[in-house]
Amino acid sequence: MKKLLIASALLAASSIQQAHAWGQTGHRITGAIAEQYLSEEAKAAIAALLPNESLAEASTYADEMRSNPEEFWQKEAGPYHYVTVPKGETYKEHKHAPEQGDAYTALKKFSKIVKDDTAPLSERQRALRFIVHIIGDLHQPLHAGDGTDKGGNDFKLEFFWEKSNLHRVWDSGLLDRRQLSYTEWTEWLSEKITPEQAAKWNTTDPLIYITESATIRDTIYPEGDRLGWDYLYQHLPTAKVRLQEGGVRIAAHLNELFAK
Repeated sequence: MKKLLIASALLAASSIQQAHAWGQTGHRITGAIAEQYLSEEAKAAIAALLPNESLAEASTYADEMRSNPEEFWQKEAGPYHYVTVPKGETYKEHKHAPEQGDAYTALKKFSKIVKDDTAPLSERQRALRFIVHIIGDLHQPLHAGDGTDKGGNDFKLEFFWEKSNLHRVWDSGLLDRRQLSYTEWTEWLSEKITPEQAAKWNTTDPLIYITESATIRDTIYPEGDRLGWDYLYQHLPTAKVRLQEGGVRIAAHLNELFAK
């Protein structure tokens, strides 16, 4: 009986940890958009650290490694994908980071590692991949959860007649309904970013990303539990902008890190 309870607890923990931001398509979009705004210095530094690996490929690494049995992935890395911001408060006012940190603190940590020429190459590579992933995460509104429902994972609903939850809808449901590849999404979204928007979004302050996501988060909870075309119509435009902003800001962060 004891073994059964332990197994059930591990399964529950695993299911919580498997909540991904944007899903693979969304992360790849932000990585691919970012490549269009990189400085020459950043391009050279990234190529040296990740030869023959695009930012689109690097962007999903942190999710793909979740089942790795190493202690880092099983006991440390889980909280690096989100932050907690209770309603009516800011991240700094009510910080709920676990002992090992969260997306905000991890972004700072990995930014230091990637610039450290004395760090092992494998650690710098992991740090770079995490930076791309975390900035994408922070632009998914439900990765700035309010601390009550695991970032919308506990908000159960039906999305186009299939059982789901609000987090999953924002991870992949909204994008998948369009049945586009990440390269198609990237092309379409990139063409619509004006120079003025790119300049406006060009910030490396993660507190801005967090505040924006928490503000959006409070507007996307539906009144009912059956979502379809109306919800898609209302919120897909917001998801598109967050992907565009995420891509521009990944580049801004890397340009700043690798500036000579």
